[in-house]
Amino acid sequence: MKDAQSASPLYLKLFAETAQIEWSELQRFFARGVLLKVARDIDLVSVAEAVANDDTKQVTAWLSAGLLERVEPATAEDLAARNPELWAVVVSPWVCVQERG
Repeated sequence: MKDAQSASPLYLKLFAETAQIEWSELQRFFARGVLLKVARDIDLVSVAEAVANDDTKQVTAWLSAGLLERVEPATAEDLAARNPELWAVVVSPWVCVQERG
């Protein structure tokens, strides 16, 4: 998480909208192809902010580094089987999700 003094208004808004969620609630977003999985190594809200700002350079860098990915069927099956602690934030039409715990 960013320091509150250095965070943008958008970051703070997205942070306030971030919540824990069950996989079952995310399945419809997966089915629509709009679910992005964020690696634990980076800040979920920073990713959502970059997506919201259409920061193509940063998003592409995360995608290339494997830190951000569209949820594929194998990943969806794994998440459904394990039902881990997940946190998500909506950046329409995308939903960014991160496994915690």
